Amino acid sequence: MAAKEYICKRTFIGRIPHGSDLLNSLTEFVREKRIKLGRLQMIGAVEKAVAGLYDSEAEKYENFVFDKPMEVLSLIGNVSLKDGQPFIHAHITLGDEKGQSFGGHLMEGTIVFAAEFIIEEFEGEDLERIFDKTTGLALWDI
Repeated sequence: MAAKEYICKRTFIGRIPHGSDLLNSLTEFVREKRIKLGRLQMIGAVEKAVAGLYDSEAEKYENFVFDKPMEVLSLIGNVSLKDGQPFIHAHITLGDEKGQSFGGHLMEGTIVFAAEFIIEEFEGEDLERIFDKTTGLALWDI
């Protein structure tokens, strides 16, 4: 196991505008604030959601589209660097009108109804994502 130690530098609490693309809005925010490393969480609701599941054999994401209003039961993720730019990696858990839960990797195309987020920025050595031959994913270089 490998790990690095960081301290919390700043905490941001905010709201994402109705009708915005969730992933793009979060990415724009961290780039605007120059957050290179952090933790993110969010609750709210979406008008439409796109979640992905990584197919390890094909080494690509399979997207699932939920073209209906859903509750965001939880969104948790992190911020690190990929190709030198702040990058959001987040997973989302959604609930429908029957109380069923669905989830996966947050993808573009998830449209906000209402969203409240917290982003904690960490201070310390940069953490860059690099290609991992074993998984086919861009993972932290620790």
